[in-house]
Amino acid sequence: MDKRYEVFCLADRYFYETPDRLSARRPAAEANNSGATDSGATGSDSFYEAAQRPAPVGWDSFVSGDWLHVSPVREDGTPRPGRPSQGWKVHVSACLDNAEKTAAKVWDYCVPREIPFKFVPTAHALLLRNSKYAGRGSSGKFATIYPADEAELHTILLELGELLAGEPGPYILTDLRWQDGPLYVRYGGFAQRYCVDGADAEDSGSGSGSGGALVPAIEDPTGRLVPDRRDPAFHVPEWVTLPDFLAPQLAARNATTTADLPYRIEKALHFSNGGGVYVGTDTRSGEKVVLKEARPYAGLASDGADAVTRLEREKAALERLSGLGVAPEVRDWFTLGDHRFLVMDHVAGRTLNSFFARRHPLLAAEPDPAAVAEYTRWALRIHGAVEEAVAAVHGRGVVFNDLHMFNIMVSPDELSVMLLDFEAAAHVGEGRRQAIAHPGFVAPLDRRGFEVDRYALACLRLALFVPMTTLLVVDRGKAAHLAEVAAAQFPVDRAFLDEAVKVIAGGARGDAGPVAGGGAGSAAAGGVAAAGTGSAGTGSAGSGAAGTGSAVAGRGGGSYVPVDPADWPRSRDSMARAILASATPERDDRLFPGDIGQFADGGGLGVAHGAAGVLHALDLTGAGRYEAGEEWLLKHTAPPPRGTPLGFYDGLAGVAYVLERLGHPQRALELIERVLDEKWQRLAPDLHGGLAGVGLALDHLARATGEPGLRERASEAARLLADRQAGGARLTGRRAGLLHGASGPALLFLRLYEHSGDPALLDLAATALRQDLDRCVPDRHGTLLVDEGFRTMPYLGAGSVGIGMVLDSWLAHRADDDFEAARGSIAAAASLRYYAQPGLFNGRAGMVLHLGRTTTPDLAPERLAAQIASLGWYAVRYQGHLAFPGEQMMRLSMDLATGTAGCLLALGAACAPPPRSGEPVGLPFLPPLRRP
Repeated sequence: MDKRYEVFCLADRYFYETPDRLSARRPAAEANNSGATDSGATGSDSFYEAAQRPAPVGWDSFVSGDWLHVSPVREDGTPRPGRPSQGWKVHVSACLDNAEKTAAKVWDYCVPREIPFKFVPTAHALLLRNSKYAGRGSSGKFATIYPADEAELHTILLELGELLAGEPGPYILTDLRWQDGPLYVRYGGFAQRYCVDGADAEDSGSGSGSGGALVPAIEDPTGRLVPDRRDPAFHVPEWVTLPDFLAPQLAARNATTTADLPYRIEKALHFSNGGGVYVGTDTRSGEKVVLKEARPYAGLASDGADAVTRLEREKAALERLSGLGVAPEVRDWFTLGDHRFLVMDHVAGRTLNSFFARRHPLLAAEPDPAAVAEYTRWALRIHGAVEEAVAAVHGRGVVFNDLHMFNIMVSPDELSVMLLDFEAAAHVGEGRRQAIAHPGFVAPLDRRGFEVDRYALACLRLALFVPMTTLLVVDRGKAAHLAEVAAAQFPVDRAFLDEAVKVIAGGARGDAGPVAGGGAGSAAAGGVAAAGTGSAGTGSAGSGAAGTGSAVAGRGGGSYVPVDPADWPRSRDSMARAILASATPERDDRLFPGDIGQFADGGGLGVAHGAAGVLHALDLTGAGRYEAGEEWLLKHTAPPPRGTPLGFYDGLAGVAYVLERLGHPQRALELIERVLDEKWQRLAPDLHGGLAGVGLALDHLARATGEPGLRERASEAARLLADRQAGGARLTGRRAGLLHGASGPALLFLRLYEHSGDPALLDLAATALRQDLDRCVPDRHGTLLVDEGFRTMPYLGAGSVGIGMVLDSWLAHRADDDFEAARGSIAAAASLRYYAQPGLFNGRAGMVLHLGRTTTPDLAPERLAAQIASLGWYAVRYQGHLAFPGEQMMRLSMDLATGTAGCLLALGAACAPPPRSGEPVGLPFLPPLRRP
């Protein structure tokens, strides 16, 4: 579960939405001098008093995201000269209860001294910045002040530090604290400048794959822009000298260590904005322990409680449950450097979520009926054990309040469970609402006390079979459909699932008492129908579409899914209506709702998550041109926002490609010139945002427009990639697959070979494909998957199926036994019964696209039909039309990479008849090879 997504669920029920849209609009009479307004805000009464002040004469103020900027300007409104573009900046930390007076003191200090600054203008925005799963690199930063030089920096620290002495605030992890107050310092950029980060993820150790991305920048002594590091640790650029007056602060920071503790910390299990969880050893006894850390004033929950408050609640709950054997025992409680620590017994076993990849029988192309039946027995037994553990907790008057698969530890013998993470727990008498919860198990707001845990137990009944309960947050009516899918796949007593649906829908809430033991235990004892006995699950292990349970009829005879995905073109028209109904051409930050990636620099323009990809899918599948959308894209690329990435799927190169296809060649050429004006040669090698994608776009535009210089630049991109590949070096470090692996460069080599006939390019493509295949491993069924070290991936974007797409194109030109064997094993990866998500790059739609295109010999057409039918498992109705959830399955998405547009493109490629003229349906640069 990617915790970044949770904060983007707060502002809208259906779509991922930037959280700053929850901020209130500044009163119209007090808008900034330049006339700009917070177009995304609503309401008018929650801004701090300082944020409602009119900008003084000679100043400008404006809201951008969740910041209110206040700066001195010249008469024409431009920034006053003489201020640096980078240097030592001061950050001010604040809590919810002292932020308003802190903002007033910062304003009153900075304005008379003509020092530019910015601050978070609302309590809600501050809560989000300091929430449990907010970014650790930005947490705690309530205000930022921009000194002119080190002398002014020192003066600000002394004078403002005295004015704010004693005010509490969360520790800012990126910065150096000034004495013991709420002021912190860091060297970094003042102005918005960007550079290409050339560091490879394998070299940097970040694992983020950010190498080659456009990132915030500062200037080194030679005038070169280099990345402005913002990870949660204090750094000083190598050419910058720490001022003498900061040396004591650095010494004080370094003085706090764990050396004197009676515990040896050995591994970090988890980090959040609230602190960390660590495995260690008690050096006095040699026993393993778990240490849980809480940062004061940070990691806020929706009720405003910080991490320390929640850790105190966890300690109280565990002490109340001591001796039950269903929760860890408390060992110790201490403070180190203002951080609070709870020490608990180490619990042996594995969390329930980790069993899914290892045990779930639908992770196969042809599930074994015996394995399906055995898994069903196991799942019901586990649910019974969890229900008994929750009943024991309720027996002590405690509501768990955060039950989900990650908080359930299954014993090594898999016969019992322990419950973990009691920071949300409360005595039932407190009547406290749920403040922290997993999105797939969060109870409706009207549930209280033991009903919260009963709801989570009901969700667990479904999630053990089809782990898609995050969709219930969008539509609780989806529960009945998930029950139908589970019943079609597993021989489980239907009454077990129906009871879950009843609780989720609210029809079984009359008893607010504790969970009684034995409910699921009795289901475990007799709730599994024997395979082949004619139960609801007798056809579950069969192959083909008949066993998928896609647009399954409800128990009342109706269908939850508005239209069967296989019913083309009705499904196309329904998806197109959903996409157009969601469009917001009046907004500047995005046109169609999609993944949270659309709110990164560059807005919602790109092919993967932005307007370009959706417009491309609508046009290519015959759903029609959306002229208002094209006008939006033209308007917002004249010019594009600063910091817009350069690449194909993430930025300008891809937008240029789409605009040319839609009949706007002049704008396309303007955008590709912007790419070429940057240091594009330093981009990462990949297809998503790097050289391979830019090279393919350049080659396409060269042929489409006749511009010879673009063809030369495309060849240059290929030469750069060939040079990087020379000598056996891996092109893409640890990453593999179509979007971020060596298959992207292979695709560029291959397409240039087709245009030039140079066999050396085909050889280069083969070398790159072998690099990606070297990162693949067979699973227990012989299916070939990308090995990421901690998981294996089949998907189109980062998995083996994307490699298979390029392998198919390569094998159309030359025979190779190893490649032929690999693509057969990859075709199996595209034929599994279950995938966690529907999306094109990370879900089932990518499998539909591949199976509809591949030339793998002897591939049964039923495999494609099964994948098309099973897309209905994920469908959620939007205004009565067919729509699909995005990444993490917590909200709907309309974009190409993760949402409805991607499903539309995949279905169009598989279901639409071959066009008599025009471009066939498929991904850019991966046209269909044949029709099934």
